Amino acid sequence: MLIFQSKDVNINYQTFGDPNSPALVFSNSLGTNYGMWQKQFNYFKDRFFVICYDTRGHGSSSTPTGPYTLPQLGEDVIALLDHLKIEKAAFCGISMGGITGQWLAIHYPERFSHVIIANSAAKIGQEQAWLDRAKLVREQGLEPIAATAASRWFTDLFIQSHPTVINNLCNDLSAGSAAGYANCCEALAKADVRAELKHISIPTLIIVGIQDQVTTVGDAKLMLLNIPDAQLVEINASHISNIERENDFNKLIDQFI
Repeated sequence: MLIFQSKDVNINYQTFGDPNSPALVFSNSLGTNYGMWQKQFNYFKDRFFVICYDTRGHGSSSTPTGPYTLPQLGEDVIALLDHLKIEKAAFCGISMGGITGQWLAIHYPERFSHVIIANSAAKIGQEQAWLDRAKLVREQGLEPIAATAASRWFTDLFIQSHPTVINNLCNDLSAGSAAGYANCCEALAKADVRAELKHISIPTLIIVGIQDQVTTVGDAKLMLLNIPDAQLVEINASHISNIERENDFNKLIDQFI
């Protein structure tokens, strides 16, 4: 476990591969930790310097007082790259990590060679729904969210055929920081980069799960229409496509980078 202290937060991160190889950063979804990327860092570590981290309030990163903001989530990545003395990296974020990637592409284009936005949107969900979820989690903890997470994250077929994967992810969610989760819900409530997508100049790959009910094909097409140098690929999965369709996901990133 590597801990890096930045401003108000301690970020837990891990690196894989040769530091002299091209850098590739992975950013987790809400309620998960960097372990969600295991199939990716094992695949890419031979050719890339892979950097995975726990978003603030998640995993073994600290939970500063919230609410958090999208700029904070983005600045944490820049601080980590600075700490590792990496001038430029490719970035792949899923869901919450995907909107973080959009913010980074808008505000720090010089730091990124490629951006992969997976199962995300320029505005994820509705503000009030996020605030309601934050309130629920602060009052009741993460158990109610964990109990229903699988159906939001995966197709029924994957849930039935991969019980161990599902149990591990749901256990990680319920064992997480309720305050950190709620703080990030409040960041997502306000996060909206739709008006700024036209300023993204970096090559961008959008990956969408055709069975994703959280961030839909329609959300992906809106990003595609507004990001000048973007391409869109549909994948037969629900919301956590990097786990549900790991081989397809890895090959798409490989071809893109």
